[in-house]
Amino acid sequence: MDIKGKVHEVAPTQQVTDSLKKRELIVEYVENPQYPEYLKFEAIQDRCNLLDNVKVGDDVEVFFNLRGRPWTDKTGKKSYFNSMQLWKINILSGAANNTTPEYAPPADISSAAEDDDLPF
Repeated sequence: MDIKGKVHEVAPTQQVTDSLKKRELIVEYVENPQYPEYLKFEAIQDRCNLLDNVKVGDDVEVFFNLRGRPWTDKTGKKSYFNSMQLWKINILSGAANNTTPEYAPPADISSAAEDDDLPF
């Protein structure tokens, strides 16, 4: 699945257990401008690094898998949880894509010698 939106928040990487780390991304999704949605995606393990160059305000396209699982509490009541696990992200526009290319400073042609022998 994929969705496009604007980055609202990028959380730092959390070491959940010795073998599990995760990082959360909150994306503002505006299907109806009157009621924007804030969707939480999670990147796990090596995919946490995918969010290193993502900045708040970037327009992004997020590719994810929708996951669901049951959980039974101590009283026997069953609940269901959903998560959206990010596996790829494209920065469409924003701070990461608007870098200004570096150029050499312009040459000062006013100090050029008057007697150069160039044919033009």
